[in-house]
Amino acid sequence: MSVYNQPRKRVIQLIILGMVSLIVVRLFFLQVVETKYSKLADANAVLKKVIYPSRGIIYDRKGRSILRNEALYDLMVTPASVKKIDTAYLCEILKIDMEEFRKRIANAIKREGRVRQSVFASLLPPETYGKLQESMYLFQPGFELLLRPVRSYPYGAGANFLGYIGEINPDQLKKEAYSAYQQGDYLGLTGLENTYESTLMGQRGIQYLVKDNLNRPQGPLENGEFDTVAIAGKNLRLALDIELQILGEQMMKGKVGSIVAIDPATGGILAMVSGPTFDPNLLSGSYKALNLGRLLVDTTSPMLNRAIQASYAPGSTFKPVTGLIALDEGVITPSFGYPCHGGYVQCGRFIACTHKNPGHAANLRVAMANSCNSYFMHLYRLSVDNNKWGGTTKGQVKWTEYLGNMGFGHRLGIDIPNEKPGIIPDTARMNRRYTGRWNSCSEVYVGMGQGLLDLTPLQLANAMCIIANRGSYYVPHFVESIDNDKSDLLKKYKEKRDVATHISADAFSQVILGMEDVVTSGTARGAQIEGVAVCGKTGTAENYARVNGVMTKQPNHSLFVGFAPKDNPKIAIAVIVENAGFGATYAVPIASILMEKYLTDTISVKRRPILQRMMETVTMSAPMRAKSKVDSLNSVSYTATAGEELLKKILSN
Repeated sequence: MSVYNQPRKRVIQLIILGMVSLIVVRLFFLQVVETKYSKLADANAVLKKVIYPSRGIIYDRKGRSILRNEALYDLMVTPASVKKIDTAYLCEILKIDMEEFRKRIANAIKREGRVRQSVFASLLPPETYGKLQESMYLFQPGFELLLRPVRSYPYGAGANFLGYIGEINPDQLKKEAYSAYQQGDYLGLTGLENTYESTLMGQRGIQYLVKDNLNRPQGPLENGEFDTVAIAGKNLRLALDIELQILGEQMMKGKVGSIVAIDPATGGILAMVSGPTFDPNLLSGSYKALNLGRLLVDTTSPMLNRAIQASYAPGSTFKPVTGLIALDEGVITPSFGYPCHGGYVQCGRFIACTHKNPGHAANLRVAMANSCNSYFMHLYRLSVDNNKWGGTTKGQVKWTEYLGNMGFGHRLGIDIPNEKPGIIPDTARMNRRYTGRWNSCSEVYVGMGQGLLDLTPLQLANAMCIIANRGSYYVPHFVESIDNDKSDLLKKYKEKRDVATHISADAFSQVILGMEDVVTSGTARGAQIEGVAVCGKTGTAENYARVNGVMTKQPNHSLFVGFAPKDNPKIAIAVIVENAGFGATYAVPIASILMEKYLTDTISVKRRPILQRMMETVTMSAPMRAKSKVDSLNSVSYTATAGEELLKKILSN
C-alpha cells in the first residue's frame, strides 16, 4: 500500500471510531442517565395502580366519630385500551351524550396520556355504581372502578369548622408544597381538613401490574416486590362536645349569629356554631359541586364561619374589660361611683344611659349589674387621660396595649383557617378617622363597647377565659391530641399564656363579683343555673348597615358572655344573635342552656319550655329567609340518624 494512503486510512478509522463513540455515549445517556424513555417503556408494559389510603377519622371529646369515611368509586379510563366497548350504554348509565364522552376521553389524554389511567367520572352515586358494577364486562378493557374513600358526617353537624375535601387543582400541583400529590388526588380545602391535611391524608400505596400486548392486566409485577402499602391517615381527638354542638345548632336555627364555648383550663373548643349552618354531608359525594355552588351564593352566607370571620361591636359585654383596665391603672377603686342621671354629658353631648334612678352606678359592682353606659364611658376617659402616661395619645397607646394582650385586634391563632383580627381603636385608626385631631371624647363610646371596636365571637369567648383564669389563657383550639403522633404540632396549644401578670388578683376578683351580680340581680338573671355560680354580662349592641348608600340603623344585636362556675370554671361562652334586640331575650337563654347541659349533663324541667322556644323562634328577617335555599338543601341531604337520635336523647333526659 502506498505511503500516501496511510493518512487516509487513519482518517477513516478515526471517523468510524468517533461515530461508534458517539453511539455508545448516546446509548449510555439514554439507558442510564436519561430515565424518560425507560419510564415510557415501563408504562407500556406495567400498569401503575394507585391505592388510596383512608383519611384520618375525627372524634369528639368522648370518643364519638363525628367525621369518618365511606366508600365511593371513581370510574377510571385508560384511553389506549378503549376499543369496541358499548359506549352508548355507558353514556346512558352516566347520563351523558357522545360529545361529552369524547370530551372526557380527550381530557384524560391531555392529563395523563393514552396509556395511563385517569378519572373519567368521579365519586359515582350509589345507583350509578350499582349499574356499572353489573355491566363492567361491557366496558373492558379500558374502564375500571377504583375505590375512593370519601367523608361522611353521622351527626350532620360542625360543617363550618370540620371543613371539606376536594380534588387538587392544576395551579396547586405546580407548587412545591404539593409535590406529594398528583392529578385526581383529594385534599382538605377548609376547616380542620385543611389545617391538618398532612396528618389526615395518610400515604398512598402503589400496585404494579404487568400488562400484555393488548394492555390487559396479567398480575402483579415480580410478585408484588415493588408494591407499596397504603398507610391510613392519623386520627384527631377534639375537645368538642358533639352534644353541645348539636344543641347549639338547633337553637340557632332561623337565626343569624354565632356561639363559641371554650374550656378555660385548656383552651379547647367545646362548641362552635355559626348560624345559619348546613349539613356537611352536602359537600361530600357526587353532588358536592352542585351543592357548593348553591351554598356560596345563598343570601344567608352559610359558608361564612361567623365565629371567626364576622366581627361585631361587643356592646356592654365589653364593660368587664373596661373596668379591669381602669382598676389596674389605678384610676378607680372598686368603690368608685359616678353620678349618672340618665346619660353622659361630659363630652358636650348627651349620650343616653339605660337607667336614671339614683345610685345605679354607686360602685363598680352596682354599675356592672345595671350596665350603666355613663360609668364605663367615664372609666375609658379616666384611663386614656391618666396623667402618668404623659398625654391622651400615649394613654390611648397603653389602653390598646391592654386590648392586644387580651387577644383583641389580632388573630388568636385557632387551628382552622381564615380567622379575622377584628378592630380596636389604636392611634393609627384614630388618626385616620379624625385626621390627627382627637381626644378622649372622640371615641368615648368604646368604653361601653361601641364606636371603633369590632370583635369576633371567638375573641369575646377567649376574653372570658382570661377573666375566668384571672389573667391567663391557652390559644383556642379544636384538636387536643393526634393518634400515634410524636411531633410538636400541638405544642403551641399546650402553652399557658400569662397576659396580665401585673394585674392584681383583687382587680380580677372585683370584676368577677360584678359579673356574678349581673346574673344574680342584674340584666342576666335568666342565666342562673341552680347550684352553679354563673358570671356573665349581657350586651345590646347598636347595629348599622349601608342601605342605598346611607348608613341606616338596624335592629340591635343580642349578646351574652360569661363563664361558670365562678370558682374553678369549666366553660366560657359567647353568644351573638344578630338583629334580635336585648341580650337577655335570646343570647342569655341560649348561653345558659348550653352551660347547664355541659356542667350538669341535663336540662332542668323548668327550662325545657325555654329550650323549645329557642329552637322554634325565628329572628332572621323574612326577606332573607324567603330567598335562602339552606333549609331546603338540608332537608334533602343525607339523613344524619346519629344526630337525630342524640338530639332526642338530649331532649328526653
